[in-house]
Amino acid sequence: MSAFVVTAVILGLAALGYHLGRGRARGLVSNGSGTARLHSLPGYHGGYVALWCALPAFGLLALWLALEPAALRYQTLSTLGDQVDGLAPERVELLYNDIRNLAAGTATSRAPDAGLKAAADSHARLEALLPWALLVVASLLAVAGLLYGRRRLTPAFRARNAVERSLRWILIASSTIAVLTTIGIVLSLLFEALRFFDKVPLAEFLFGLEWSPQTALRADQVGSSGSFGAVPIFAGTALISLIAMLVAVPVGLFSAIYLAEYAKRRVRDVVKPVLEILAGIPTVVYGFFAALTVAPQVRGFGEAVGLDVSSESALVAGVVMGIMIIPFVSSLSDDVITAVPRSLREGSYGLGATQSETIRQVVLPAALPGIVGSILLAVSRAIGETMIVVMAAGLAANLTANPFQAVTTVTVQIVTLLIGDQEFDSPKTLAAFALGLVLFAITLVLNIVALVIVRKYREEYD
Repeated sequence: MSAFVVTAVILGLAALGYHLGRGRARGLVSNGSGTARLHSLPGYHGGYVALWCALPAFGLLALWLALEPAALRYQTLSTLGDQVDGLAPERVELLYNDIRNLAAGTATSRAPDAGLKAAADSHARLEALLPWALLVVASLLAVAGLLYGRRRLTPAFRARNAVERSLRWILIASSTIAVLTTIGIVLSLLFEALRFFDKVPLAEFLFGLEWSPQTALRADQVGSSGSFGAVPIFAGTALISLIAMLVAVPVGLFSAIYLAEYAKRRVRDVVKPVLEILAGIPTVVYGFFAALTVAPQVRGFGEAVGLDVSSESALVAGVVMGIMIIPFVSSLSDDVITAVPRSLREGSYGLGATQSETIRQVVLPAALPGIVGSILLAVSRAIGETMIVVMAAGLAANLTANPFQAVTTVTVQIVTLLIGDQEFDSPKTLAAFALGLVLFAITLVLNIVALVIVRKYREEYD
């Protein structure tokens, strides 16, 4: 039984509490014909009971999920008695992994003895029992909250104030969680990146021209010491993103202008959904399309005109990626262009401007903040794409501005660095965090630039 089942039960009881609370509020009206004597509407009374039903139960669920692994581990290891005394932490962890694997019926690192089998049996029983215990305890707590909240309802009870105050704290908690999550992501990247920069100088990473992160696994093994100059990766990312934006921005923006200003309603109702279908196609499908269809055509065209075109090239990846992100530019730009007040257009027409002049000199400047936002969203999507680059541009970290050559990007290298048998604290794996930190910094700069542009033009056209 998963936490999803417990959540569904709690939500079901909360819905029941809402209906019971609302019914009780209506029954509190002496004449039964209205809500004049109630301080708050019946819906607020129902919401108050639902909150008392759901919040304590969800609090228990969160606490249970946080503490259950540690409690299960402690109880399982306690069945071994003094067998774990004096063992190093890594040996204890290996022993516990063997117990879990034996309980799950998978392979263990050693032949299981009687003590290990007994601990595995205890672990399996606890794993089967704890979800039911959680369901029972959470349900009882939800029912108790339901009864308590319903009992507090009176005609003069300020249910609206209580519900709105509770919702305000829920919103504050949600925003706090979002902020803390962001801080945690940044700190995790920063700490691991600092470990990498202890092994590789920052200047070599940012300005080095050779990227070859392979290192020897053991001291007695012949292998490369590794080169971690990330300039070829940054250049490949910029080249593919530039090609993608050269495809997506003109096509997407012109499509948005046509749909918002020129197209008839019938045409718009057909074309816009068709464009947005592009956003729902999986990226692996685009990758196959790039590798099997676009790449041979580009290579054939290059051979026909005497160009040396690689089978995997930045041009193919950029063009297909640009096709993929057209809806991000088109749909959002269409929405912001449509939202420009009609009065601005009518004023321009009243001054004698044509429709094209109105679009260029009035509509587009007024919609510029939203258009910039859509373009930056598309840029972020292009920078973060992985599958198309792997299948169409390759993994070679070549420092080149030739779009017909194979290149790689930051996201592709992050994936490849974290795959393999290299130890986690080696420069090879830690380089992924350094690349992630640089990618985060680039995205942050793009967002700051977007905010500056949006604020400038929003003040001008408000």
